[in-house]
Amino acid sequence: MKMARQIEHFCRFSAESAVFFSLLVVILVFAALPFVRSTTHPADVSGLQVLYTSLNNPSQLTNWKSNGGDPCAESWKGVTCEGSSVVSIEISSLRLSGSLGYLLSNLVSLKNFDLSNNNIHEAIPYQLPPNLTSLNLAANNLTGNLPYSLSSMVSLNYLNMSRNSLSTPIGDVFANLTKLKTLDLSFNNLSGDLPNSFTSLTSLSSLYLQNNQLTGSLSVLTSSPLNTLNVAHNHFSGWIPQELVKIHTLIYDGNSLANGPAPPPPPPPPSPSPSPSYTTPPPRKSHGNHTRGGATSPKTSGSSNSTSDKELGTETTVAIILGVVLLILVPALAFFFCSRKNRKEVAQACTTGSQQAIKMTGNAEMQEQRAKPANASVIDLRPPPVEKIAEERLQGSNGSMKQAKSPITATSYTVAALQTVTDSFSQDSLMGEGSIGSVYKGEFPNGKTMAVKKIDNSVLSLQEEVSFLEAVSNMSGLRHPNIVRLVGYCAQHGQRLLVYEHVRKGNLHDMLHFSENSCKMLTWNARVRIALGTARALEYLHEVCLPPVVHRNLKSANILVDEELSPHLSDCGLAALTANTERKLTTEMVGSFGYSAPEFALTGIYTVKSDVYSFGVVMLELLTGRKPLDRSRARAEQWLVRWATPQLHDIDALAKMVDPSLNGMYPAKSLSRFADIIALCVQPEPEFRPPMSEVVQQLVRLIQRASILKRRSRDEPGFPAYKTPEHESIDMPF
Repeated sequence: MKMARQIEHFCRFSAESAVFFSLLVVILVFAALPFVRSTTHPADVSGLQVLYTSLNNPSQLTNWKSNGGDPCAESWKGVTCEGSSVVSIEISSLRLSGSLGYLLSNLVSLKNFDLSNNNIHEAIPYQLPPNLTSLNLAANNLTGNLPYSLSSMVSLNYLNMSRNSLSTPIGDVFANLTKLKTLDLSFNNLSGDLPNSFTSLTSLSSLYLQNNQLTGSLSVLTSSPLNTLNVAHNHFSGWIPQELVKIHTLIYDGNSLANGPAPPPPPPPPSPSPSPSYTTPPPRKSHGNHTRGGATSPKTSGSSNSTSDKELGTETTVAIILGVVLLILVPALAFFFCSRKNRKEVAQACTTGSQQAIKMTGNAEMQEQRAKPANASVIDLRPPPVEKIAEERLQGSNGSMKQAKSPITATSYTVAALQTVTDSFSQDSLMGEGSIGSVYKGEFPNGKTMAVKKIDNSVLSLQEEVSFLEAVSNMSGLRHPNIVRLVGYCAQHGQRLLVYEHVRKGNLHDMLHFSENSCKMLTWNARVRIALGTARALEYLHEVCLPPVVHRNLKSANILVDEELSPHLSDCGLAALTANTERKLTTEMVGSFGYSAPEFALTGIYTVKSDVYSFGVVMLELLTGRKPLDRSRARAEQWLVRWATPQLHDIDALAKMVDPSLNGMYPAKSLSRFADIIALCVQPEPEFRPPMSEVVQQLVRLIQRASILKRRSRDEPGFPAYKTPEHESIDMPF
């Protein structure tokens, strides 16, 4: 019995000890958690390593490594982690130089990215960390434009790109940034009008755009709940919208804005009086200009109304009574008349009267149109207000009225107006002829030169007018720095015309094949930059636009080059106009076979992958300086793709293929990687061709590696240098 009690006591003591020991272990584990060395996710490590290398391996970034290392466990300077993921990088004001690299998109857990107040140059990488909530790249030396990857960063609430060297128009990349609260683009060289996607910034409270070259109206900002707006020292014009006058902090000096807020709209014309006995109705309430001092007092309006009521007097009372009597008598007399007449006669009389009224109205409009002097058409060149969205109503073949489903944001011009600016489409104004029409230079009264494309009537029948307007609506919504912008259109008197911005330098085809001086300007760096810009335009069409836009006619003649040798892809969206005339245009579309993908030639099916193939042919043109189809060459060399493809991976053969006008001035490794991208794009099977986003990344990586290697060749003795022109830097914006 005694032994049993001892065993029971021992077991009870052991159980209590076990519970105590377990609690002690749990406490020790939690206490040790902060000291556990976590292993950073490999994608985050590679992203940081490329960033470190691109920043020229600065000593200020303590513990950072270009190879190996564990950022979270080794406490890399400015790097904050949660578990094994990098969530914040704050390395501002460290005198960092170089660029941002090409693997920032690896940092998928990053929320805060701050590299402000350094000396980082080149362009902002196209792919940024996708899930950022705060991005601060202010006070650097970044060039180029805002990347379109911003449009997918839906969690962003703070964006600061101020005090850089950004140029070109602001991209239309804000449609999905509904959480953005602060946007600072001040002190850059941004130009053009504010993008329409600004209307989607429904959470924006602070906007800083001062000290740029921005133009146009401020009306796209009226839907944002702004508390602070600074647009000083730009080229904005027009009135300040009423909604913006109420902003707590509004700074707009140094513009061409009218002094004060916009005037109220004119009151509508008074309705016709039902009886001569009626007097003028009382005046409307005042819509006086709202200023910071407040709006019109409601007491004043009330006083005015009471005075008007007193002035009505006895005459008005009598007029009202007479009006009521007439309203009762007229229906009674009409009923009595209709009861004595045949209904068919009454209906016939009504129909005849309606037709006569329509005929009189039509004659009046015709007389008014004919009465206009010839030079009055210049007035039609003024674009409508920015707030107005043009919509066309067209007379159908059966007499019914059809309306375009989508809004059109481009300016509507008359035929007479476009005849005036093109000298009646004279031969002297002719700039070129394409597959669906001719292009003329238009000199507009505001001093701007535009390209006016006159579409052949054989391409688009009159029965397809609504389709034309739908296509115009889609084309006018395309916004990308490497796409020629549609600014206007005309659908009148059976004519179909499109008005584009004018790119002065010319097209890539002529520069490569017909102009020795222009060809000499196309250095290797310029050719890679043209390829990258064109690839970005296609990436935007294929992967940003919804639904995707297939170009269908990609060729070097449709790549326009400006004074800075930046590419601008033309004819984007025109494929929609030729959908019903496909068979007729197959010999002209896609560059007379030279650029067409195999599946298009076999089946007539054209997809985004067919565009990728055509882009590969353009890259081959840039590399070799040859035309896609050249009958003047030996039979085996006439078709560029057939001749070049077997040699793209042969280094010796590749060197012999290069355009002779380059005089051997190109980096060998860059050339090889360029050829690798071509080989991927021109594969016969569409499914094996890469998407354009991958092509863009490979071109960016090619440029980035060339930049790094050239910097090393300067800094490290004995490092093999590239054979590049001494006056030309290998560093290129991307």
